[in-house]
Amino acid sequence: MSDIFSLSVEDLAAKIRDAQITSVEVCEQYIERIKKFDKDIKAWAHFDKKLLLEKATEADNHRRAGKPLGPLHGIPVAVKDIVGTIDMPTECGTPIRKGKSYSQNAEIVDLLHSAGAIVMGKTTTSELAFLGPSKTTNPHDYSRTPGGSSSGSAAAVASYMAPISIGSQTGGSIIRPASYCGVVGYKPSYGLISRNGVLRTSFNLDHMGVFGRKVEDVALLAKVLIKKDPYDPATIYYSADNMLSETKKGPLFEPKFIFYKTEHWQLIEKKSRDAFEYFIKSFKNIETFDTPSYFKDIHKYHQIIHETDLANNFSHYYKKYKKKLSKYMQTAIANGNKHSAKDYAEAIDFMKRSYESYQEVFEDYHGVLSPSSPGVAPKGLKSTGTAEFNKVWSYLGTPCISLPLLEGENKLPLGVQLIGDRYDDHRFLGVARWLEKECEE
Repeated sequence: MSDIFSLSVEDLAAKIRDAQITSVEVCEQYIERIKKFDKDIKAWAHFDKKLLLEKATEADNHRRAGKPLGPLHGIPVAVKDIVGTIDMPTECGTPIRKGKSYSQNAEIVDLLHSAGAIVMGKTTTSELAFLGPSKTTNPHDYSRTPGGSSSGSAAAVASYMAPISIGSQTGGSIIRPASYCGVVGYKPSYGLISRNGVLRTSFNLDHMGVFGRKVEDVALLAKVLIKKDPYDPATIYYSADNMLSETKKGPLFEPKFIFYKTEHWQLIEKKSRDAFEYFIKSFKNIETFDTPSYFKDIHKYHQIIHETDLANNFSHYYKKYKKKLSKYMQTAIANGNKHSAKDYAEAIDFMKRSYESYQEVFEDYHGVLSPSSPGVAPKGLKSTGTAEFNKVWSYLGTPCISLPLLEGENKLPLGVQLIGDRYDDHRFLGVARWLEKECEE
């Protein structure tokens, strides 16, 4: 049996398609990893070995019957536990939903099935995809946070308990855990992946995203998930057919970058700051700038939108189950109930104006670089870390990706965040792959 853990997802799918390995054999190897490591990492909210093997057997029988195969046929995919599934609970990280399932699959679950993928289980999330930490630990150091809210999705890929996974981001819930856990985390442009059937925290800020070990892995998974959905009015028509091939092709000429030394630069741990300084100096095509002044307003407006939407979407939980909610959620909802309609309207209006200012960057540069997080994963499990390096891009709806290119304190992983222009995801991923390759060489 081949070493499946060293293969790209595309290569693994090809081996299944060509009958060099079965989906059952692949899933059995992941089951062994889960058996060995999840007692310490606790990345799974729901995992049923028997159900997984049944699905894998069905996938193998489908192939043997000579039926058409999708690009992810027989590939197990981990899914964040805010994504609706009929055959598994969707508990959203709160005891309020203990044992409860959705009445139908989320749109992205159906897209996974259409591509031949197998939903292998549900990964942990912080409480209602906000700040209340999950039970998950960091695979590199069990005493540290894996980040939030897509904690389980990042940790499962980092510990080789899943080849790829699905998460979500409203503030920094893909980029930060990707950085802390040392994997690739990709948040596409706002509106590319449907949120139909997924727990809603904020219509204007919620993004679906993906985790993998390489840029090509996340490009392949994103290609499957990107589709216009009439039940999510934020989604747009966007052709993702060539996404993987464009990612492999990369930029036509050497890209130019801006590195933003944010106002939080001095808060970054010294070894991490040294690592970023070394990274910047290693490339002649990176220019360093201070962040635009209006980014300060974005942080304020992001908070207004997020808290107001939490108060609106979880008003039932707040009224009926307030004592079962964490202090994080109680405080956010209380704040959201105080924001005025004028404040909220201003926060929404500023989205368009600030994006138009930011977009000018791409007249001369291929991408913006910044830290994915203030440093390596912090000690302790009572906090998931800060999203101060991520909220701007969730607010602007731009594509961003965390690449595990650096090491910080104690040789722990440290992500470099690349940000692109909205709806330029094909070229953006090609640039990300170029950066990944340059650092490997």
